[in-house]
Order: sequence, then structure tokens, then C-alpha cells
Amino acid sequence: MEATGATGATDTPTAAETTATTTTSPTPRTATATPPTPTTPPLTGPSSPSVRSAAAPARPSPSPASPASPASPASPASPASPAFVLPLLPAPGAPAPERADAARNRHRILDATTRIVAEEGPAAVTMNQVAHASGIGVGTVYRRFGDVAQLLWALLDDRERRFQEAYMSGPPPLGPGAPADERLDAFLDALVDRIGEQREILLAAHSASPRARHHSGAYQVMHTHVSLLVARLRPGADSALLADLLLAPFAPDVMHHLAVERELSADRLKAGVRELLRLRA
Repeated sequence: MEATGATGATDTPTAAETTATTTTSPTPRTATATPPTPTTPPLTGPSSPSVRSAAAPARPSPSPASPASPASPASPASPASPAFVLPLLPAPGAPAPERADAARNRHRILDATTRIVAEEGPAAVTMNQVAHASGIGVGTVYRRFGDVAQLLWALLDDRERRFQEAYMSGPPPLGPGAPADERLDAFLDALVDRIGEQREILLAAHSASPRARHHSGAYQVMHTHVSLLVARLRPGADSALLADLLLAPFAPDVMHHLAVERELSADRLKAGVRELLRLRA
């Protein structure tokens, strides 16, 4: 399957995209003695059915007891609702799920953990080290995440949500508004970067449960997204199968082999994926 030859129409999200599932969002926690509930790892956790569609609510039926009234002038049209709302992410205008200072602390802790993992690997992460790197008290880090294992899963979940937000509702070409071929190229490029960013943690999760990847919420969201793009590029093709085949090389163990054992750069991997799509052009 090659990604050229798309029509000039831009690719906008459809209602089908609201059927995708995603990972479980960590519940905001207050500073209590209750141990925090571990977040669901995006590549090993079960898919979640809690997807909200942004379709307009059904118009209520007029009450039988209500007398007929003269037609009134049409009211100004309300702004169009988005094509979908990212599941488990705050909708525009919705109350914040956590206090601003708590959100800042969470991002600082996760960003510090990301730096440590990138520089020294996940085995080097300790709660004291994260507290020092983030400038946040170690007690706060423990109250928020419980232990290192929960912190690493939360890190995966946070980065997966940011990635989902980018390709589901971010700016084009990764997000809506670009032709399907450009969106597919941008998505696969971003997926190379996404896996490279946390390769060691993703590999550890994959090694612990290799078959769980295809049943996770994160994979199902990606599969639905790619399948929709393929369907627009190749009407009539088995888009669900092609989506699985397109995502297969992005398994953490395959990407580890290519990036670490074969020492291929991210740019070379991206170029190789695009060349693979165009072999039969």
C-alpha cells in the first residue's frame, strides 16, 4: 500500500473516530495517606469503554400539553461543536480536573522523570532523584505517585495522551485539516519519535506482556486512526488489516532492534517507512 495519489480533499475527523478507545486516565489525587491507584500502562493496560462522542445532543420532543406557538425568528447559530472530544481529556470549557499548582507539579515530576530515563535509563529512576531533579519535595512525589513503578506507568500514560491529542485534534498535517496521505506520513513520523522518546520503558512493558500491546487502549486508538486514513486513500481496501500491518514494525522490540542494535537514526527510520509505503508506486 502506498500513500500517494490521495485526493485533494482535506481529512477531517468523522464520527467513526469516536469509537476508538484510549488508556485510563489517572485520577487526580489529594495529599492523603491513601496509596494512589496505579495508572493503566498504555501498552499493557485494558482498553477503556469510556469514550465520549461530541455529537450534538438530541433535540427534545415538544410536550403534548404545550400549545402551538407562532414561529419565532431563528436564533443565531451556535458555534459548531468539534468532531469529537478526546476521551478522558478535559473538554474545552470544562472544569479543570486538578488544581493549577497540582497540575504544574505533576508535569514537573513527569518531565524530570523523562530526563532521567533519557539520560540514564528507567532502572536509574528513584523517588529521591526525581524529587531533586524536579525541585519538588520527595513527600509530594510519594503522595502523588506512590512508588517508582507507578511513576513510570504514569509517565507512559502522560506521553501517550499528549501523542493522542496531537494526532486527533492538533494542528495539521498530524492533526485534522491535511490530506490523508500527508496525515499518514506525519503520523508514522511522529510514531517513530514517540517510541524513540521512551524506548526503554516501552520495551520493558512489551517484554513483560508481548501480546498485550494489541489489546491496549493506546493501540486501538492508533489502529482506528490509521484505518480511517487508509480507507480514505484506498476506498474498498481492507483498511483494518492494512492498519495492523502498518503498525507492526512499530512494536517496541522491532524499533529497539533497528535503533539500538542496528544503530539507525530516527531520520533514517522515517525515510525507510515512507519508502516502504511507495515500493509499488
